Amino acid sequence: MSALILSPSEKNQLDAGFRHTFNCEPERYFSAPGRTEIGGNHTDHQRGRVLAAAVNLDTRAAVRVNGTQVIRILSKGYPMCQVDVTELMPVEGEINSTPALIRGVAARFHQMGCDVRGFDAYCESTVLPGSGLSSSAAYEVLIGTIINGLFFDGKVSQPEIAQIGQYAENVFFGKPCGLMDQMASAVGNLVSIDFLDKDNPVIDPVDFDFASCGHALCIIDSQASHADLTDEYAAIPGELKAVCAQFGKEVLTQIDEADFYARIPELRKTCGDRAVLRAVHFYQENARVPKQVAALKAGDFDTFLSLVKQSGYSSYMYLQNVIPAGYKEHQDVAVSLALCEHYLNGRGAYRVHGGGFAGTVQAFVPFDLLDAFRAGIDAVLGQGACHVLSIRPQGGVEMVVE
Repeated sequence: MSALILSPSEKNQLDAGFRHTFNCEPERYFSAPGRTEIGGNHTDHQRGRVLAAAVNLDTRAAVRVNGTQVIRILSKGYPMCQVDVTELMPVEGEINSTPALIRGVAARFHQMGCDVRGFDAYCESTVLPGSGLSSSAAYEVLIGTIINGLFFDGKVSQPEIAQIGQYAENVFFGKPCGLMDQMASAVGNLVSIDFLDKDNPVIDPVDFDFASCGHALCIIDSQASHADLTDEYAAIPGELKAVCAQFGKEVLTQIDEADFYARIPELRKTCGDRAVLRAVHFYQENARVPKQVAALKAGDFDTFLSLVKQSGYSSYMYLQNVIPAGYKEHQDVAVSLALCEHYLNGRGAYRVHGGGFAGTVQAFVPFDLLDAFRAGIDAVLGQGACHVLSIRPQGGVEMVVE
């Protein structure tokens, strides 16, 4: 993996923020990228397969060991977070808060034998919250990479740092997330990941440049709010768990697809039709990921685009993570998808991206359509709603000062 260079101007900006906050100079610099999900929509929490990539937007930090037992982190635009590393049990009042993530990452390192101590960090991020590029995972990976570098001699691998981030989010933050976001951010580049063995996920790098096929990778911000949607997100793994319980299993990857289909009449009665349809999506989507990987490795971009479209249709029809239940006046993601279909006019591909319900849509846009596509999207959703991204080779890393 190539080094991530911190330019003099970027260093000066981080140094100024650190100096203003802590009245001294930083010693080291770290970065963790946002991620984009290319394939495998809501498959990771069922220990399925995903295709994901780190992107060229990141959260970065200037850091200095402070000689205390308190971690102090100021993210630009937010209040200071302080966590006492002598208190590393979940705190009920911290659920759904940034200190919970910090405490959870520190706690897991401590459990692994790391002597976690206090440090000061000033952070700036281009991974905007709610952007669908997983700012929380980038933050978790950043904290893990800092602790690993400062206090553990880099003993923990990047996949393990991803697992530590998931632990913090599940146990301390209170969100039952899968592992895709953290893994893509931690590892970097374009990778397929098979989570069947939850302790040892299989990571397969995929060497592919979308630009070489004349397409831009775009993320469209639907401008929808994630507020009040926690129940919608939680219902997906919750309903799939109910299906699994009928088989005495934990996740769908432990249930043969033929056995699932044979019991659909019974499952409709015990779990409801939406749960059944969401399981149908999982089996289809999980089978699509290796086909996408094979298409990319073979250079068959047309087949890849067809599979992206199929993924989008499955998410809309079966997973049903585009329009929150009961929403009539605001169907932002659905409108974003409609705009993509109109401006692509049968070319490229588009799909709901990530969790769904709010957030973002992903599109592969031919270069000759890109200007008109962005203008059309921005005219409806607001200036800058369409982001053109590139894949970042590096995952969570310590930056090299130029």
